[in-house]
Amino acid sequence: MATIDRVEVLVTSPGRNFVTLRITTSDGVTGLGDATLNGRELAVAAYLRDHLAPLLIGRDPARIEDTWQYLYRGAYWRRGPVTMTAIAAVDVALWDIKGKVAGLPVYQLLGGRSRDGVLVYCHASGTDVESLLDDVARYQEQGFQAIRAQAAVPGLSGSYGVRKGQLYEPAATNLPDEQAWSTEAYLDYAPAYLAKVRERFGFGFHLLHDVHHRLTPIEAARFGRSVEGLRLFWMEDPTPAENQEAFRLIRRHTTTPIATGEVLSSIWDVQALITEQLIDYVRTTVVHAGGITHLRRIFDLAALYQVRTGSHGATDLSPVTVAAAVHLDITVPNFGIQEHMGHTAETYEVFRGTPRLENGMLFPSEEPGLGMEYDDEAAARFPYEAKYLPVARRLDGSVHDW
Repeated sequence: MATIDRVEVLVTSPGRNFVTLRITTSDGVTGLGDATLNGRELAVAAYLRDHLAPLLIGRDPARIEDTWQYLYRGAYWRRGPVTMTAIAAVDVALWDIKGKVAGLPVYQLLGGRSRDGVLVYCHASGTDVESLLDDVARYQEQGFQAIRAQAAVPGLSGSYGVRKGQLYEPAATNLPDEQAWSTEAYLDYAPAYLAKVRERFGFGFHLLHDVHHRLTPIEAARFGRSVEGLRLFWMEDPTPAENQEAFRLIRRHTTTPIATGEVLSSIWDVQALITEQLIDYVRTTVVHAGGITHLRRIFDLAALYQVRTGSHGATDLSPVTVAAAVHLDITVPNFGIQEHMGHTAETYEVFRGTPRLENGMLFPSEEPGLGMEYDDEAAARFPYEAKYLPVARRLDGSVHDW
């Protein structure tokens, strides 16, 4: 019987920081798992290296469920983004190994396809309305069927989701960039530019928007009602999700679909949101919600309540997570959509074998396991650089939700 022989924690920064776990068995089979937690990467790296790696040596890599329970319940201290990201890395690496041993892509081990491809949405943005409209047109020409739209609010440096260059990367400074924010200005401006997108391009595609946790429940309700005629696919993270009861108030006042969950890390964090049908899409992701094993549980619970999936997929998730997400997405019956941003060319030098993108859909690799490879030589060229996400401040100087 093969056992886990080596556990490596790999940190590299090809355009942004990534933490990767590589597990090698006694018969030489390797598995990869993403362990990246944006802005707190080294906390997860230390958790893996100092606390989990010693526990894995000598274990049976085939016992994925038992290992998950051992790492989660055996630690006593449960949940939280650091713990769940570390467990996720182990879990995904073991699924990768299981697929390679079986000679099958991971999605086949999860029950096979429920659909031909995985619908993704891209990120259009602009420093003003015209540049946003140009960006939407560019993505439509590339074949995307679902597009998120964000534009800079005039006079505010803290507008979320506005790209500077080819890719949007908010974790770009050695200390947090403190950005000005005005909820009042946003509520006046965002519905107007979203209306311009519909006016120019019509209703023949899915239009999404990310509020990014910045509104109170009643403000979010007002925003949702103001854009109902635009038929958004969803408004994302309308208010901070720690207070699940807040979504009851939003739900009472608007029929605009709601998506949330990217900062939540367990099935217990989303239980009320799902069972009370307070959301339409759950955005928990493989890397921050305990891996494939735990995310499947969340998706299965969601299916019982007609809540669909819509997992986070920004550039702060490595291509290993993208691959794992697509393997899971293509199997679940209640799949909704998958976020997709792509990565830098340098990132793809380190992580090889990403899912195929065609006509706004992702398709999993048919190679055994996840179909991903990690290039150590390329990774060595990109040492870790401390980077932080921004901090938002209201115009009076007080800290606000970023």
